[in-house]
Amino acid sequence: MTFPISDHYDGTHFFNPEGARRKVRRFSVLRWATRREGRAKWPDRVENTAYPPPAGDVAEGTLALTFIGHSSFLLRLAGLTLLTDPIFSERCSPVPFAGPKRVRPPGQPLAALPKPDAILLSHNHYDHCDIPSLRALRARFGPIPVFAPLGNRAFLEGKGLGPVTELDWWQAAAFRDARITLTPARHFAARSLRDRNLTLWGGFVVDHRGAKLYVAGDTGYTGYFRAIRERLGAPDFGLLPIGAYEPRWFMGNVHMNPADAVRAFDELGLRQAVGKHFGTFQLTDEAIDAPLHDLAAARIAAGIEPARFTTLDFGETRVFDLRRD
Repeated sequence: MTFPISDHYDGTHFFNPEGARRKVRRFSVLRWATRREGRAKWPDRVENTAYPPPAGDVAEGTLALTFIGHSSFLLRLAGLTLLTDPIFSERCSPVPFAGPKRVRPPGQPLAALPKPDAILLSHNHYDHCDIPSLRALRARFGPIPVFAPLGNRAFLEGKGLGPVTELDWWQAAAFRDARITLTPARHFAARSLRDRNLTLWGGFVVDHRGAKLYVAGDTGYTGYFRAIRERLGAPDFGLLPIGAYEPRWFMGNVHMNPADAVRAFDELGLRQAVGKHFGTFQLTDEAIDAPLHDLAAARIAAGIEPARFTTLDFGETRVFDLRRD
C-alpha cells in the first residue's frame, strides 16, 4: 500500500524529516542488545496498590485520568471516554513465551474498565499495539473505533479490529463532539525485520468542548513540539513519555528522557502534564525508579511546580481541571 509522497513519506517508507540526532552504528546496537553493559537490575515483580475502578460521571471541563501502566491510560471527559495504547498482556512481544515481561500487573484490569468510545493507537510497536489486548477489548465491549497513523488500518482490520480511521500527520477527524488530530513525532515503526517504517507513527491532539489534550506517542525530542503549539494551539493538558531512555547514544533518537520531556512541556505551552511510558516493562538500561527521580530533578532545574508535571500511581484515577482561568 502506498500513500501520497510528503515531507515524511518517500513513496515506500515513512521517515523523520529532521534526520537522526545521533548517528548509531548497527554493530554498537548489536553489542548493546547482547551484552547490556551497565543495565540496571529491575525487580522481578512489583505489586500495585489497590485503587477503586474508574467509575462515575465526569464533570464538564474536567478530565478523570486513570493510569493502567506503560502508555495505557483511560481518559474520561464529559461525554467521551478514550483509551490509549492498551496493553494488558504479560509480555510485549510477537510471542507469548519470550520478550520483555511485565514487572507490574495492569493498574486496573480490563474487566474493571468502562467501555471506551474510541482507542488512540500511536504506532505499531508491540508495547503499544498489542493485538491480544485489542481483541480482548472487542470481545468484552464489541467493536470499538480506533484512530491510528497511516498504514495501520489494513493490519488492524485484518485482525478483526476497528473500524479504523487512519490519519496522516496534521490530519484531523471529527468524532462525536471532539476533533482528533494526528501530530508528528520522532520515532519509527516495525513489527518484524521486514516492515520497518512501512507504517507511520505519531501522537494526538484531542479538542473536546473547548479543552485541548495532547497525547504524545513515543518520541525523541523534536522541533515539532513548537509546531504543534503554533498550528493547533497550546494544549491544556498533556501525556508525555519519560521512560526507556538509556543509553542516550541510542535511545536519544526515539525516546525522550525526563529533561527532554520538561523541555517539551515548555515548548508545547502545557498547563498540566502527566508522565507515561515507565515502570512496566524493562526496555532499556535505566533503573525502574530513575524516570521519577530524573523528572523531579528536571522540574526543579526548570522551575516547574511538581503539581504541573506529575505522575500517577499504577491504577490511580485523578481528576484534572481543564478550565482556563
